[in-house]
Amino acid sequence: MSGKSKYEEVTIATEPVFQGKIISLQVDRVLLPNGETATREIVKHPGAVAVLAIHEDRMIVVEQYRKPLGRSQVEIPAGKLEPGEDTASAAMRELEEETGFTCSEVRLLSSFYTSPGFADEILHLYVADKLTPGTAKPDEDEFIDCEAITLDTAKRYIEEGRISDAKTIAAVYAWQLHRLTGSYSL
Repeated sequence: MSGKSKYEEVTIATEPVFQGKIISLQVDRVLLPNGETATREIVKHPGAVAVLAIHEDRMIVVEQYRKPLGRSQVEIPAGKLEPGEDTASAAMRELEEETGFTCSEVRLLSSFYTSPGFADEILHLYVADKLTPGTAKPDEDEFIDCEAITLDTAKRYIEEGRISDAKTIAAVYAWQLHRLTGSYSL
C-alpha cells in the first residue's frame, strides 16, 4: 500500500519525555483526519527477537521474574536487538545466552508489532530445530531457569497462566500447527 492513508495522523509536535537504556517515551500532538487535534503517547523500542526452539520434540523455555507483572513467567528465549544487528544473528545469540543451545540456522516465522496502539516495538519470531546443547551465558542482570517442555505441558502452562505473553503463546500454536501439518505457518 502506498500513498497517504485516509486515516493518517500528521504529527504537529513531538515532546520527548523519557530516554532509558531500552525504551524512550514521547508525546506527539497530531492532526486527525477530521481536522481536530489529539495527543499520542508513544513508546519507542529498538525491536526484539524470539526463538521457538525445539529439541527432541520439546520446546526450550526460560522462566524469569517479570517486574511489570510482579511474578515469574515462562517464555521462549527472547531479547532486544542491538543497533544494526541482523535479526537472525540476534535470535541465535539470545538462544545461546539464555539457554546454552546453539544452532547453525534459524528460520523466520513472522514479524509482528507487540502493542501498536502505543509502541513501535517489532518482534521477529524465529524457529530453530537443529540444536546443540551447551552452557547458558545470561546477562549479569538476568536470573533465569531453562526447561524443555512437551506440547501438552506448554498448553497446561497457558491454561495455568504460567505462559501468558503473546510471543510464547504464538510459538506454542505454531509448534502445534507444525506437529499437525508439518508446517509452522498457515
